Amino acid sequence: MRRFGKWLGRILLAAFCAALVIGLWKGEEIKRLMAVNSLFEPDRIVRNFSTMDAAFLHVPVGNTQTPPSALPAGPKMTLSDGTAAWLAARKVTSLVVLSNGQLVHESYHLGTKPEDRRISWSLAKSYISALTGIVLAQGSIASLDDPVTRYAPRLKGGAYDGATVRNVLNMATGISFDEDYTDYDADINRMGRVLALGGLMDDFAAGLTETFTTPGSDWQYVSIDTHVLGMVIRGATGRSLVDLMGAHIITPLGLESTPFYLTDGAGVAFALGGLNMMTRDYARFGQMMAQHGRWNEQQIVPKDWVIASTTASAPTGPDEYGYGYQWWMPHDARPREYMGRGIYGQYLYINEERGVVIALTAADGEFRNADVQRQNIALFRKIADRVQGDANGKR
Repeated sequence: MRRFGKWLGRILLAAFCAALVIGLWKGEEIKRLMAVNSLFEPDRIVRNFSTMDAAFLHVPVGNTQTPPSALPAGPKMTLSDGTAAWLAARKVTSLVVLSNGQLVHESYHLGTKPEDRRISWSLAKSYISALTGIVLAQGSIASLDDPVTRYAPRLKGGAYDGATVRNVLNMATGISFDEDYTDYDADINRMGRVLALGGLMDDFAAGLTETFTTPGSDWQYVSIDTHVLGMVIRGATGRSLVDLMGAHIITPLGLESTPFYLTDGAGVAFALGGLNMMTRDYARFGQMMAQHGRWNEQQIVPKDWVIASTTASAPTGPDEYGYGYQWWMPHDARPREYMGRGIYGQYLYINEERGVVIALTAADGEFRNADVQRQNIALFRKIADRVQGDANGKR
């Protein structure tokens, strides 16, 4: 019996040591996986969205050692009746409003701070669109109608074989991809676990094999399309997205703090939703777009690309939002009214006719609700109208 106890003790000690070694070896991966599984928990979501660098692989983007570009203060706008209730209902964490480039409203909620670098989620897709326009103008991409496999040959033989650069920009690739965030086994959540465990996003994209229609014939929102767009840009230029985004967009904009991208295990930027920055810095990007790509007397994004990318061109149905090149247009869009948006209520709303840019971050669990989305757009328009009214001396 004593001998059995001695052997049992040795076995338990060996098991403990093995578990300790595995824990040390895989500790970071386990930590990231746990972070993914608790990312959207109601009591953690606000903090999580402002501290993504604490749980995930990430890299800084651009050079922000120089003084930030000016964001001059304008006359403070008067928030419309009902806005406070809307801010609370939508669990808004930050709201920044620009009028003709002047800061007319700025507020932070639910314990967040101005310096927090908040995750953009799918709002990041609109940044990749802008970068595509720059790379196209430089000649690295010859034509939007080139097949993606010309620049990303790893995609040959998979679901993306036959899709063009324009198809991925329009999200009209015909790829079968389940984007249900509530389903643990959905493609979007499998992709999230690949990211958390330090896997390779390129492998994930190349491993997709199923389509539901021919490229260009139908529109379906598919986040992995944006990663493929990133593969095209990297293949066309031979440079990383982090390098290109920093050199061509982030550094020229003159941001207040250094943004960061979440990355996979190879350091490849999580292009479809991993960009994190201050809300005022999101607003700077929006103002640059509202000025047709110009900022500080420099043409950052080609003017024709700004207009083309923010004009509805995807084959969406009559009951769907308009979609351009990784930008959204409301159902009843006013002239030159468009937006980038991400899950849980991240928005960059631009109304060129009113000269208004609205940058909003939130932790809204009802972000999928169609009525909520319509209310959001109605509120943005009310803000835009109120800003113009204030500018004209009306109340």
